[in-house]
Amino acid sequence: MDIRQLKHLDNLVKYGSFTRAAEKLNLAQPALSQSIKRLEQSLGVTLVDRSGSRQENGIRLTAEGLALHQHAVLILKQLSQAEAHIRAMAELAKGEVRIAVPGMLGSFYLPSRVMAFRHQYPDLKLSLFEGGTRDALRMLEQEEVDIAIITAQDLKPEFESCLLIREQMVVASSPEHPLATNEAVTLEQFFAHELVMFKPGYFHREWMLSRARELQLEPRIAFETNLINLIKQIVSQGFAVTSVLEMVVNERDDIIALPFAPPVYLDLHIAWKKQRPVSQADRAFVEFLLTNK
Repeated sequence: MDIRQLKHLDNLVKYGSFTRAAEKLNLAQPALSQSIKRLEQSLGVTLVDRSGSRQENGIRLTAEGLALHQHAVLILKQLSQAEAHIRAMAELAKGEVRIAVPGMLGSFYLPSRVMAFRHQYPDLKLSLFEGGTRDALRMLEQEEVDIAIITAQDLKPEFESCLLIREQMVVASSPEHPLATNEAVTLEQFFAHELVMFKPGYFHREWMLSRARELQLEPRIAFETNLINLIKQIVSQGFAVTSVLEMVVNERDDIIALPFAPPVYLDLHIAWKKQRPVSQADRAFVEFLLTNK
């Protein structure tokens, strides 16, 4: 008894006759009949009732045939799952993850997770494209990447997505700055001081400027740069204040992180196009990030 014979038996049951089953298997009918006979001989039983009585859907199996077919279905299912698993592993081993990420996440959230993922999947290639949230959205829409981390406001009907992280936006100032004594900072207080901000293309910059317009205030942008370390140096030396995700400020920085009043949170989602197949490598990376938030 071999896998091929079990497939022949399953197709015989599925299609109800030797003729139809042979067509689906791309075999001559006598070859299929001989295969089933050899299977019966190897087991010493009759599997197919050839007395002329038939079920509604075709051939009739004997009791032994029914029992063997039940086993055959399970064996063939396990074989299919094993083949799919091995193919997925092969695709994963040679796959590439192309992901666009916002600058702050790329610098402060992803590095440890990327290294852990690389340790688990050493043969995968990781291509990370770092920029503003608008850059990440554009690259996803133009299929320059397969997955991207974007804001909730950027989600569109053509995307599949999962919430990755919810992070508080804070005011960053030096310990000597007038705002440093506040427990929280209102938007009006924030805009009253000189600011260092990312260049256009970053969602949180756009959000801050839209709040200023709503309040009919003119932001005092003294510095513009996408270099996070430079932003932190400008802030720590008291030249300006800024707004960043809370994860950006750590204990080693000579910077104080103050919440807004009321608090402001940013929801970041990992997203991909519904109509574009997600590779095994991309799916593995998404699942890894969601498991290791």
